[in-house]
Amino acid sequence: MSSFRSKLVRAALGALAGLLAAFTALAVAELVAGAMRPAAGPVTAVGGAVIDRTPAAVKDFAIRTFGENDKTVLQLGILAALALFAVGLGVLALSHRRAGAAGVLLFGIVGAAAALSRPDSTGAGDALPSIAGAVAGALALYVLASRAASVPAPDGGDGQAGPGAWDRRGFLTAAGVTAVAATSAGALGRYLTGRQGQGAVASREGLVLPEPASPAPAVPAGVRLKVPGITAFTTPNSDFYRVDTALTVPKVDAGTWRLRIHGEGVARPRTYTLDQLLARPLVERDITLTCVSNEVGGPYVGNARWLGVPLAGLLEEAGVRPPSKGGRADQLVARSVDGMTLGSPVEDLMDGRDALLAVGMNGEPLPFDHGFPVRMLVPGLYGYVSACKWIEDIELTTFDAYDPYWVRRKWARRAPIKTQARIDTPKPFARPAAGTVTVAGVAWAQRRGITRVQIRVDEGPWQDADLAAQAGVDTWRQWSYRWNATPGGHHLTVRATDGTGQVQTERRTRTIPDGASGLHGVFVTVP
Repeated sequence: MSSFRSKLVRAALGALAGLLAAFTALAVAELVAGAMRPAAGPVTAVGGAVIDRTPAAVKDFAIRTFGENDKTVLQLGILAALALFAVGLGVLALSHRRAGAAGVLLFGIVGAAAALSRPDSTGAGDALPSIAGAVAGALALYVLASRAASVPAPDGGDGQAGPGAWDRRGFLTAAGVTAVAATSAGALGRYLTGRQGQGAVASREGLVLPEPASPAPAVPAGVRLKVPGITAFTTPNSDFYRVDTALTVPKVDAGTWRLRIHGEGVARPRTYTLDQLLARPLVERDITLTCVSNEVGGPYVGNARWLGVPLAGLLEEAGVRPPSKGGRADQLVARSVDGMTLGSPVEDLMDGRDALLAVGMNGEPLPFDHGFPVRMLVPGLYGYVSACKWIEDIELTTFDAYDPYWVRRKWARRAPIKTQARIDTPKPFARPAAGTVTVAGVAWAQRRGITRVQIRVDEGPWQDADLAAQAGVDTWRQWSYRWNATPGGHHLTVRATDGTGQVQTERRTRTIPDGASGLHGVFVTVP
């Protein structure tokens, strides 16, 4: 038993040594990344590489299951896997210290390779944070494992200390010093990372948006229904959904930002600063955006008042013509500062709709989460083919010549938004009182508008709901229905009809490859 206790104590000390070595590696890597380029840090780089290599169905599952916390869950998963790996290396290092240290260096190589593989990599320097962190972690593991291996057994039995060996107190002192040093390095790294973003924060705070040359039309009376629980017509910036692949939100300094327009059929390539865009006539529009990952009845849809530069005008000045007028490019590829690529049909961008390079959202500069300083948005198209955030490059090309990020992952090339309706109130499994119950929600069919919403109670006939006034074909529309609720369990279903007369399909499909379809319903119990 004494031998078993001795081995257990040493294993615990080895595990602690491994965890401290991993902590040291990450802290030093964060310090170096903070001094150079935060996006090159190993957790961010490995996380981005994992996202890029994750099958579309798994990503879709993560968004459905974890919502906007999917990136946090991924980072926690990476850290948990690293912790288990570190524990194993720590135990291994008790008897094979060089092998344990080599394992830490291997982690550094993985991080460096991930950083260099990222589409926004700036070169060989991106490998340095992971390599520096791994060297520091390997040294920490070698030293701590040496001390742990020489700790005497609790009963003075096997494992007696040799000359110069430390006792348990000495090991714990060394471990404490390592922990304090790593914590200090990590804190300094976070400070440096924050300083790198201060210029971007200051540029946003100092940005004064010009008045639009074409203000948004006045919202008609009756657009906003006074129904408790219904989604607001305008989504506050803080509540607007965010779905993207960025583990770390880019902080772009508006003063150094540039937008390049080039490619097939571009007779006059251009590069714009933000000031140059702001000097152009701006338009303001209420536009509803929808994510292709939105399940039937899901939350990834929002409506905001956007301020921006008409994209068609910029393309025309560059000499671009749509395919219907003899243009050579049928796809516009938008690139973000983090390397994301989205592909939009040129014909749709130049057909007269309010396709914008947006600079403002609900009366203020774009929040960083939503693409500051400039993002793209196109009414009627799902975000993955139109809504590039943190945009810095526009290339004209063809669908045959280039597959953007999501198309390479089996999503559709073209993705017009499908007609959808959602019940906001009552909530699923609610228990409303018998009598008149207001059923209400929103419906959307961007570029077509909503002309009819109907409700079905159980398997009864479809009944027309009352529609709020419609602000435009590019925004959602609120609706309500006064239901005479009777005791028992009931299933409420909603469907919409768009401006072309097309009734929302009952056929249920998943979000992949071009958006979910089907009817939204809720089950309620009337006591």
